[in-house]
Amino acid sequence: METAELPEHVRRNREAWDGWAADYADGGRRAWARDEPTWGVFAVPESVAHLLPDDVNGWDSIELGCGTAYVSAWLARRGARPVGIDNSERQLETARALQREFGIEFPLIHGNAEQVPLPDGSFDLAISEYGAAIWADPYAWIPEAARLLRPGGRLVFLGNSTLAVLCSPDEDDAPITTQLMRPQFGLHRMEWPDEKAVDFHLSPGSWIRLLRANGFEIDDLVELQPAEDATSGYPWAQIEWARQWPIEEAWKAHKVR
Repeated sequence: METAELPEHVRRNREAWDGWAADYADGGRRAWARDEPTWGVFAVPESVAHLLPDDVNGWDSIELGCGTAYVSAWLARRGARPVGIDNSERQLETARALQREFGIEFPLIHGNAEQVPLPDGSFDLAISEYGAAIWADPYAWIPEAARLLRPGGRLVFLGNSTLAVLCSPDEDDAPITTQLMRPQFGLHRMEWPDEKAVDFHLSPGSWIRLLRANGFEIDDLVELQPAEDATSGYPWAQIEWARQWPIEEAWKAHKVR
């Protein structure tokens, strides 16, 4: 699809992430180099979070909004056959360079996770750490994930917790507060005053209804908690706040119809 034909929020996010991509290259390389997957801004180990199925050997997986594609690299090391799709060509340039550096090759698609150019029922696992989980409209990408998954296929996605979003000031990178800054009812599309991009967040009830409407059964909602020695490289994610309330949460579901 030509850029001019894309939905307005997809065009805006493509431009924004092409501009931000260089800032995420070093972090992407560090994530590719890790033996064990770690999740979120506090790098919670997979051995603690348990977001991935125990055995993905031989599984077909798609990473929706893959960025530098480190999640797909972790899956490839576990025997999966990953595909990554991302809205930013600059992010994919980093991902391709890391593929060459680490000797792990898998397909990378420049495209929109709300409209993936692949057949129905192609995958056993759809996954997003941030990526589509917050940068695509859930009322578009959740049905698309359902279309791409085979019966019994797993869906895992991680983003900001609802509570963190409700307590976040409008100022760019301002720390999350202990006060409610916006209503929960009507939560969906968000445009921060200092950002060019558009992100999306739902309440837990809206997530439950959306997942069920698209044939998913919910397996877990994992509220991530930082380890004792964790640090944060993000000004908005203060460790003191995260020790009391979840800044990030991950949904796990499987397709039943």
